[in-house]
Amino acid sequence: MTHIPPSMAMRQEQALALIEEFSFGVLVSEGLQATHLPFLLNRNEGEHGTLYGHLARANPHWRGLDGQRVLTIFNGPHAYISPTWYAQKPAVPTWNYAVVHIEGTLELLDSSVTHEILDKTLAKYEPALLDDPETLSDALRDKLLPAIVGFRIRIHEIHGKAKLGQHRSQEDQAGVAAGLCDSNNPQARQLWRYMQSISLDTEE
Repeated sequence: MTHIPPSMAMRQEQALALIEEFSFGVLVSEGLQATHLPFLLNRNEGEHGTLYGHLARANPHWRGLDGQRVLTIFNGPHAYISPTWYAQKPAVPTWNYAVVHIEGTLELLDSSVTHEILDKTLAKYEPALLDDPETLSDALRDKLLPAIVGFRIRIHEIHGKAKLGQHRSQEDQAGVAAGLCDSNNPQARQLWRYMQSISLDTEE
């Protein structure tokens, strides 16, 4: 589990929303094996929700995963923070970010459920392909299905961290927001937009 000061802890709703928006994560298992994958979140399945995904069968990572406790990491927006943006000085540079760590048990799935995962993945990222047989025919999808392995992760624990300068004064926070907003760096502007979309108040 990552170190999370109480002031930076996300509410579960914030953590799940981050997963849905920034759904390309890292699956980490025993032996420090890691694979980068897109994930689907079903909030209503299980006590804390369930993640779905698939690996290439050619990737040996899937072997031995069934029943294993795994860690999945989702990185949200992040950016360099210049000390020149603060009202109070002296100050040092830092990096602000949002991240969610998921701990759960992985279960490999049969081909019929894996087919459903593929359809739901397309529906999330490019639904038009579901009705575009010229680009992605049913025959092609059926041919490729044996080349992947579907899985689900039943979520046991959710640890969300938003390090967004909550501990600094309102003047410093305003300076950081202005610096990010005025930046030409796409990551900085993405972090600024994320900061505008959530409340930094982490109390229940």
